[in-house]
Amino acid sequence: MTTKPEKETMVETADELAEQAEKETRTKEEKQEKKKRTVWEEIQSWLMLIVTAVIIAGLFRGLVAEPIRVDGKSMINTLQDGEIVIVTKFNMLRGNYERGDVVICHYPGRTQSIWRIGATMTMDINTAFVKRLVALPGDAVAVLNGQLYVNDQLVEEDYIDFPPSYDYPRTVMGADDFFVMGDNRASSHDSRAADVGPISEKMIVGHAKWVVFPFNKIRTVL
Repeated sequence: MTTKPEKETMVETADELAEQAEKETRTKEEKQEKKKRTVWEEIQSWLMLIVTAVIIAGLFRGLVAEPIRVDGKSMINTLQDGEIVIVTKFNMLRGNYERGDVVICHYPGRTQSIWRIGATMTMDINTAFVKRLVALPGDAVAVLNGQLYVNDQLVEEDYIDFPPSYDYPRTVMGADDFFVMGDNRASSHDSRAADVGPISEKMIVGHAKWVVFPFNKIRTVL
């Protein structure tokens, strides 16, 4: 009479232990799963933060301003080889162009490389040039005896230390023609060349405003 309840108690105790072990195992698995979800959520959060930062940086560079390094001597002595300039975008995007602006531009047929994105999308990477905008749509431009004429008026350019060595015949700009020249007129490949010519508005990237490097030569670009 006394042994049967003891067996029942022992069975009940074994069941309880098994249930407790199963519960602990389930709790452990749930914690591990939750930890995995937490790590993945954190990774997703960082990825979203990085993507957002890249998009914002891209929009800022595309719409507001970006630094560009001067490569070459076609703009001396206004800009020197290796200097870094801040190029602003808002005036160019609004179509506010002025004669005498120093601009960053592209040339026709000067694609540096092509990035293929997927099967159907490509992105052209164009070589950028820094030049001075000397004539706008509708202007007549000419270089005679080493001096620039726009609309048959002599343009005073006190920043020119190296005048051109050849003339350019009087040419009237079209409705979407912009004429650019380097300040080193004796050694600049620009709109005077047959393989460049006047550029279109979409080829003008931005307005070079300030030199920010080297630090001892920080100045406004005039």
